[in-house]
Amino acid sequence: MQPYPSHWEADVVLTDGGTAHLRPIAPEDAELLTEFHSRLSPETIYYRFFAPYPRLSRRDVERFTTVDYEDRVALVATIGEALVAVVRYDKVSDDEAEVAFVVEDAHQGRGLASVLLEHIGAAARERGVRRFVADVLPENRRMINVFREAGFTAQQTFDEGVIRLTLDIEPTDDSRSVMRAREQRAEARSIARLLFPESVAVIGASRTAHTIGQTALRNLILGSFTGPVYPVHPEAKAVAGVRAYPRVLDIPDPVDLAVVAVRADMVAEVVAQCAQKGVHGLVVLSSGFGEASPDGKVRQDDLVRTARAAGMRVVGPNCLGVANTDPTVLLNATLSPHLPPRGPIGFFSQSGALGRAILQRVADRGMGLSTFVSAGNRADVSGNDLIQYWQEDPATEVVLQYLESLGNPRKFTRLSRRLAQQKPVVAVRSGGSSKGIPTGHAVDTLALPDYAVSSLFEQAGVVRVEDITQMFDVAQLFAYQPLPEGPRVAVLGNSGSLGLLVQDACLRSGLRPRDPIDLGPGATAADFDTALEAALADDSVDSVVVVFIPALTPITGGVAEVMRERSAHSTKPILTTYLGYQGLPEELRRTGPDGAAVRGSVPSYPAPEDAVRALAHATRYAMWRERDPGRHPELGGIDLAAARGLIARTLDDPESPDAAAHGVSFTTETMYNEQGAVSADAARELLGHFGVPVLPDIPVASADEAEAAAEALGYPVVVKANAPDLRLRAGGRGIRADLRSAGDVRRAFTALHDRLGEDAMLVVQRMTEPGVPCMVRAGDNPSFGPVIAFGLADVTAELLDDRAHRLAPLTDADAAGLARAVRASPLLFGLPAGATSLADQPDVDALEELLVRVSRLVDALPEVAHVDLDPVIVNTTGAHALGARVWLREAPEVRQDQGPRRLRVPY
Repeated sequence: MQPYPSHWEADVVLTDGGTAHLRPIAPEDAELLTEFHSRLSPETIYYRFFAPYPRLSRRDVERFTTVDYEDRVALVATIGEALVAVVRYDKVSDDEAEVAFVVEDAHQGRGLASVLLEHIGAAARERGVRRFVADVLPENRRMINVFREAGFTAQQTFDEGVIRLTLDIEPTDDSRSVMRAREQRAEARSIARLLFPESVAVIGASRTAHTIGQTALRNLILGSFTGPVYPVHPEAKAVAGVRAYPRVLDIPDPVDLAVVAVRADMVAEVVAQCAQKGVHGLVVLSSGFGEASPDGKVRQDDLVRTARAAGMRVVGPNCLGVANTDPTVLLNATLSPHLPPRGPIGFFSQSGALGRAILQRVADRGMGLSTFVSAGNRADVSGNDLIQYWQEDPATEVVLQYLESLGNPRKFTRLSRRLAQQKPVVAVRSGGSSKGIPTGHAVDTLALPDYAVSSLFEQAGVVRVEDITQMFDVAQLFAYQPLPEGPRVAVLGNSGSLGLLVQDACLRSGLRPRDPIDLGPGATAADFDTALEAALADDSVDSVVVVFIPALTPITGGVAEVMRERSAHSTKPILTTYLGYQGLPEELRRTGPDGAAVRGSVPSYPAPEDAVRALAHATRYAMWRERDPGRHPELGGIDLAAARGLIARTLDDPESPDAAAHGVSFTTETMYNEQGAVSADAARELLGHFGVPVLPDIPVASADEAEAAAEALGYPVVVKANAPDLRLRAGGRGIRADLRSAGDVRRAFTALHDRLGEDAMLVVQRMTEPGVPCMVRAGDNPSFGPVIAFGLADVTAELLDDRAHRLAPLTDADAAGLARAVRASPLLFGLPAGATSLADQPDVDALEELLVRVSRLVDALPEVAHVDLDPVIVNTTGAHALGARVWLREAPEVRQDQGPRRLRVPY
């Protein structure tokens, strides 16, 4: 019998936005199971057991609750203290098992069966099961649809009045797509329940001015929330002129959302009462949790655990709150008394302290928000949840995120990449200069440097900016102007010097500016109109930057009116430096019926460089969105079964190093230690199973051995140190190349041996044609999962850390982008010295295929902690791996953003 598999436990979001807790069944569940069965309708019982079964016998209960977690497995779903669903499998052969479900009638239709199938399937695969069989009555259409819509390969037969379904439970693209679509709908719905409550209770509402409880209550009331607001105060009959109740349980009507503003040590009791009341969600403004002390972190974990078990999501604690400007709700459950008007921007902020200032900045610029969420310690609801919601929210056209930490970075990049295909995502991530995270955040530090994180954001289409000011600079362009179709920029205005500043800034930012059009200091509105009309009609122009500064003549609104009217009908973005204004000044603002700014408003910037920087971000994003995302190419020469067999034999070998014991994982640090590294032959064999041949080398310890090795391999050869760091030392003089005779080899060995010392392992290898030396590193990163890094293998690139990163597995487009992302990449695309034609150019296509293959390896084999190919020589005949090292480990139980859907566990 296997021990209790605690890693199978999970909190999950259901299709209606509520939550449930999944866990393996245990003998202690006997009473819960009996009560559960007693609540089932006769029809549900008949569908499950094919016969009337009104009561479970003691023997039945013991059999159902006592499993071995190997051949007999059962998972239960609980909400609060009640068991509401059960799924189980029983093995019928080594790789096949019968599976069955039953869901309590009151909770049917909430997606419990689908999520249980995902989790029981993952547990079964872990125990070696590859197929499920299920017998279902034909009239049980709901359960038949659960199996059919799971995305697994399925077969169906009919015999003696029963439908038998056979499912291949190996994950497929279809099953992953189905799972993620359900995840997206469920998580979006859970956020919608927080943002569109029909009623709100403020627990801790106070009669004392300027307290958190009173501020939250007054903001809800003064913000014209469209539903009832219930103050909760232990003694007061009324607060802020509204009838109050001693407890949330005393409120006679349903409560959708509870805003909690009591002391931290009182929150647990409040959450328990909210659970009993049937509240859908909590916004915890109170501080004194993870940010305060270890005891506070315990309180924070208990808060989330209790809330999720009762079906509630939690915003906070220690947060500013949530807001929704939709006129059907007008929710201001924040500590900010003034919200920006209705607009197309969704904003997520982890910082409560900055939140109020951020909201003020939005309003000052004349911009509008659709929704706002400040997550504080982000114990439960995170930016990933909001991305799921904004994905399908028609009121949100631009997403802004102020991030202090990332709980599930791989999921963030996956979700952002999907969202960015439709809506711009702009992010500020603080802490880029360090690996620290704010106190209280239930996350780990990122195991990649900041530039690597930026590289992964770029792959996902996220526009990363340096600060809040730049975020709003970009947002006002995205929200109110069309995307540019290319990098060609027209520059016009009444100042020649400012026009030149715009041109210079464009060139520095990678844009292609035309020569500025100087209309002169006396230019009139008509002059601007004529120049704008011509620029917008020019097919060689993708965007227009207008500069307008005070002249000696009186300033009128005519120029602003020209820009505003031209923008209203333009398919090209217009942005301006207008009198040094920042944001959407009234003169440049187009408004809707409610007076809020709408599309066609012209964003203004105080300096030309600010305008160009925003335009460059928008242009790169637009080009990313138009780029073909690529495909996962079909590659021959991959033998996954052989690779898995090799890994299993290596890890089972008592003589093999145990990488898991040494914490080996992929970061950007050089990993030339021996702990966890497999032998050179095993590394070469493993890579060969993925179609990545490594040129063989022969270790040598004397000049005689070097000569013999050269004779065996055939001339010309190289003698080199077996560690890349030694080869790179002192200008790369750890290698002797183009050795064509025994004398050459002996002299090279002696010189390197004397130079590097007795401990340096030297090898002899057949020489390849000259080319561009590169390095490829890949592996499982603790934060992002499988990641691949690329750069040139030379001293300069190593010193400058000129490396680019991408998430694995790579598409062909990802691989092409990765090869071009490093600053030294032009060396791969120029003609080498002495070349006379393109036929002499390095074979970059072969390099890109190698990158795809290595990324496929680390994605498919979680036991591979790290792969290091150094050097890879890219020449006219291909991409040749000359050095390879591989580190193995025991596979992690749960890989980042893989496996069945589940909420992040903060405790």
